[in-house]
Amino acid sequence: MAITSFFSYLLLLVFFLLGSVEGSFGAKYGIGREELARQEADRVVGLPGQPQVKFKQYAGYVTVNESHGRALFYWFFEAIGNSHQKPLLLWLNGGPGCSSVGYGAAEELGPFFPQKGDEPKLKFNPHTWNRVANLLFLESPVGVGFSYTNTSKDISELGDTVTAKDSYAFLINWLRRFPQFKSREFYIAGESYAGHYVPQLSELIFEENKKISKKNRINFKGFMIGNALLDDETDQRGMIEYAWDHAVISDRLYGEIVRNCNFSNTVPTKACDISLSKYFDVYNIIDMYSLYSPTCVETNSSRSSGRRKQRFAINGVAPQLFAKYEGWHKRPIGYDPCSPDYTDKYLNRADVQKALHANITKIPYPWTHCNDNITFWKDAPSSILPIIKKLVDGGLRIWVFSGDTDGRIPVTSTRLTLNKLGLKIKQDWTPWYSRQQVGGWTIEYEGLTFVTVRGAGHEFQLFSWSAEQGEASKHQILLTLRFAGISRKLGEDCDPCHFPLLTRG
Repeated sequence: MAITSFFSYLLLLVFFLLGSVEGSFGAKYGIGREELARQEADRVVGLPGQPQVKFKQYAGYVTVNESHGRALFYWFFEAIGNSHQKPLLLWLNGGPGCSSVGYGAAEELGPFFPQKGDEPKLKFNPHTWNRVANLLFLESPVGVGFSYTNTSKDISELGDTVTAKDSYAFLINWLRRFPQFKSREFYIAGESYAGHYVPQLSELIFEENKKISKKNRINFKGFMIGNALLDDETDQRGMIEYAWDHAVISDRLYGEIVRNCNFSNTVPTKACDISLSKYFDVYNIIDMYSLYSPTCVETNSSRSSGRRKQRFAINGVAPQLFAKYEGWHKRPIGYDPCSPDYTDKYLNRADVQKALHANITKIPYPWTHCNDNITFWKDAPSSILPIIKKLVDGGLRIWVFSGDTDGRIPVTSTRLTLNKLGLKIKQDWTPWYSRQQVGGWTIEYEGLTFVTVRGAGHEFQLFSWSAEQGEASKHQILLTLRFAGISRKLGEDCDPCHFPLLTRG
């Protein structure tokens, strides 16, 4: 009762002080009383089990379609130190149908990671990306995580197009709520199926910015995508090549697949179907997302059997051939293979949802990392390369990164895909270093840079947190962000590091 009374008093005090805040902070950034009140309503004053921090966080809903009652859930962390000088970065996970809050924020690059135990506990992530950027996570499309719609047929209309449009509407409305970030340099980053989401949203921003006045434009500078689904033919061909080269499949099965399958064809022959079923069966006993990671063996874990829980196949999603197999829709686990269980438990707590202003519609089913009710995808192009080429020509900064132990969208697939672009090479294959050790390799093209992260899996932030890799991973991430022009321009210290391309403009 005392705690409740305290927060009630605190809320009253905040609203009482809004007038004076408006005269200082609000005046400085052109924020009115209404915007300040809406921001304060979304303010997360503390989460169960959270360590003390000096940065602010916000969470809540932004309506993207009033007539249908569609609203997307976000979780936002201001940058640590000098947040008013640092860029805004939107992070998107893929799936499709998987949560950027569950994976991105709570297990990969956010500041708080749920821990094992009956009592709620969050561990501060020393490698959090909000050291170098104001960090925004979005659960998109509707039906993912806490995001919802009041129109049930919306779920059957989901696809790449509506996802991009709703994400753009979210950005416009979120920046109206937080106008102090409107002029910041804005970047988008994501992984996996966000290889569709990120370029498509980028293209929409790029085109819409041409139609509106300069003062109303999003200050969009570029994007990063990792282990990204980009081109059906090379994504799928590269998976098979990688599996054979890394001794996952036999010479015999490799030969079968090469003979029986045409990866440019969305409809497999019977022989191809049999061969691919054998291929996906192999990943029932090892982790496709990170070949050398362990499996969860904790009692009562949803992953304790050693086989990850499968998602239902999603009809219509890219790549059209592989998406027909349930094995394609398995979920990532991470270096701590039980971490998704900790996140599930934490985000389904009523006190956590209340603190995050989440589940306001009191959805009767639990929050999950991925929504298995999304079983149909209306539209997905077989290749995103035309968009990539368009945005390269448009002058945006584009970075592609790849963890080299990922079997899902392996480095082999990405290299084959990027070769299709036919871009001129500015600086060829070059190692980069972290603490005098090779952290990966990089190649710089005209308008696009490709970076590999050595020893990392599909979600390189999630699959490189071993004790041996922890410190190096911090530098890998900082180097990626510095190379993207985000933290480099802010003077973020990354010594002792060496990345020969950091001098790029």
